[in-house]
Amino acid sequence: MTKIRSTTVCGIYHNGEVALGADGQATMDKHIAKSNVKKIRKLLDGKIVTGFAGSTADAFTLLERFEEKLNAYQQNMKRAAIELAKDWRKDQYLRKLEAMMVVANKDELLIISGTGDVLEPDNQIAAIGSGSMYAHAAALALKKHAPHLSAEEMVREALNIAADICIYTNHNLIIEKPAK
Repeated sequence: MTKIRSTTVCGIYHNGEVALGADGQATMDKHIAKSNVKKIRKLLDGKIVTGFAGSTADAFTLLERFEEKLNAYQQNMKRAAIELAKDWRKDQYLRKLEAMMVVANKDELLIISGTGDVLEPDNQIAAIGSGSMYAHAAALALKKHAPHLSAEEMVREALNIAADICIYTNHNLIIEKPAK
């Protein structure tokens, strides 16, 4: 059975602000299954923003588990991510999930990988999914050559560049910033 997969997510921390965005395309094998998927979710009244790539059902399972960890660890994002990663490595059911997440609060970005890792991305840029390398390269160039742009503007432009290049990424963007 062919799985529906979600694609490009990009987050940037720049000049004291964080923005996280994603395109809206989900693919089934080599075909567009849906063009307006919402891959960005707000948790804890918007204090934490998450984005996911990979199998949609698997991503929602991880999102639910992450939210449980946030509640268990007094809304400490990094601790919740680490505890989720520990479970992911130990639990046979979780190990079979094919998804990744980027999580962000007002101060930081983290990537929670499909292998149970928690990564603090270099250059304060996090990108996952099919078009991640395109979005990441564009975000690096924007941070270096257009520092006057906001984090939100950089995320928008990086995702648009990825959508121009990657067949699994479209221009239906959702961009969110964590509440302060």
